[in-house]
Amino acid sequence: MTKEKTIITTNPATGEKLETYNYITDSEMNIAIENCHEEFSSWKLVSLKDRADIIKSIGEKLKEYKDELAELMTKEMGKPLSQSKDEVDLCAGICEYTASNGPEELKEDHRKLPKGGKGIVTFSPIGIVYGIQPWNYPSYQVIRYAIVNLMAGNGVLLKHASNVTGTGLLLEKIFVEAGLPENLFKTLLITHDQSDEVIKHKAVRGVTLTGSSGAGRKVGQKATVELKKVVLELGSNDAYIVLEDADLELAVEKCVRGRIYNNGETCIAAKRFVVVDAVYEQFKEAFVKAMKDVKVGNPMDDSYEMGPMAREDLRETLHEQVEESVEKGAEILCGGEITEGKGYYYPVTVLNNVKPGQPAYDDELFGPVASLIKAKDTEDAMRIANDSRFGLGGGIFSKDEEKATKLAQDHFDTGMIFINSFGIANPAMPFGGVKDSGFGREHGGFGIKEFVNVKALTFSE
Repeated sequence: MTKEKTIITTNPATGEKLETYNYITDSEMNIAIENCHEEFSSWKLVSLKDRADIIKSIGEKLKEYKDELAELMTKEMGKPLSQSKDEVDLCAGICEYTASNGPEELKEDHRKLPKGGKGIVTFSPIGIVYGIQPWNYPSYQVIRYAIVNLMAGNGVLLKHASNVTGTGLLLEKIFVEAGLPENLFKTLLITHDQSDEVIKHKAVRGVTLTGSSGAGRKVGQKATVELKKVVLELGSNDAYIVLEDADLELAVEKCVRGRIYNNGETCIAAKRFVVVDAVYEQFKEAFVKAMKDVKVGNPMDDSYEMGPMAREDLRETLHEQVEESVEKGAEILCGGEITEGKGYYYPVTVLNNVKPGQPAYDDELFGPVASLIKAKDTEDAMRIANDSRFGLGGGIFSKDEEKATKLAQDHFDTGMIFINSFGIANPAMPFGGVKDSGFGREHGGFGIKEFVNVKALTFSE
């Protein structure tokens, strides 16, 4: 029996306490799972059209709650308020896309068989999908997996990061107000030990996690021991390549945004900037100047482009990575020093002379620290970009779009590549990675079929 404990949420801009929540008991957790499974038994029989109507309603309800939800996210994890509002818009867009395209993606597939007879392929819901989600996109991370699985006919449970507990509970309220059956989506305020028990529960048929590679290994192992399907969206140190023929003004603009967006706390953020020798100094000068110009401050004030880091321990970890990189030869071109004051702010930082063996080269720096790496030429830049245990995303800047496309298709060993741009997610495009960045896909019609039973019905001639 798990002893009752409390969750205390904190405003990272001030260090002040926001709310206190109680963890639920083991008994309450099991009742929530059983209630979700019972509701699933009815929900799986609801027509695709009727499911889509409720999904659409959730999107509309998210818009109604936009200001309240955005303000709560900013208070809980520190991103600029304007970006929190953008996140709500993205979530509503996912609902709209899923409601419009879900029925078509999930409709049964009739086939003529080669030797006569016919076949029908159906995409049947499997049960409860359990999501373990991080704090950096408190609403989007939830919406991304929950909406497609509800559309597929599954039940959904959520263990959210404790520092964004309020967001998880508000999303549950929004879902119910939009018409979703009350127990079909549930936010569980549980410990890691309790989470392990959720994975083991016979009614839970799928597990999805967004988090670090270390967390992915642990959760993936626990789920596969139970022979349960897993989707893992893990970290990365995405490389953005700047070639000799790049539009440097555009490259600098997009690379700065790619590094500081969401306070730099994004798995698919631009992190390593691999620039060919011919334009390295020119890019470096403009990039460092632009990074120095980024305004950091109160995330509730739209005059600032970046807020604090989400937690004090995360800031300490990032600073240790910077210090270790410098000890091993990296050079600080700007930032790199923590100043005293309220909140968990970290300065926009650029590191030069980044080499293998440094955290700035090898690891994920989850905050506003950019790693500048010089490459001899295009081939060398591509080699450096792929010289990583991660493989989530990346980017290429070149005025020759055909060449950039060829490099991306044939050589970039990641799940997503942005050409002359930077982006977070698009409901119409698949999201996911390879290597230590995990496996499985979300969005783009792929995520909706990750947790279904592809069922074959065969009829004789």
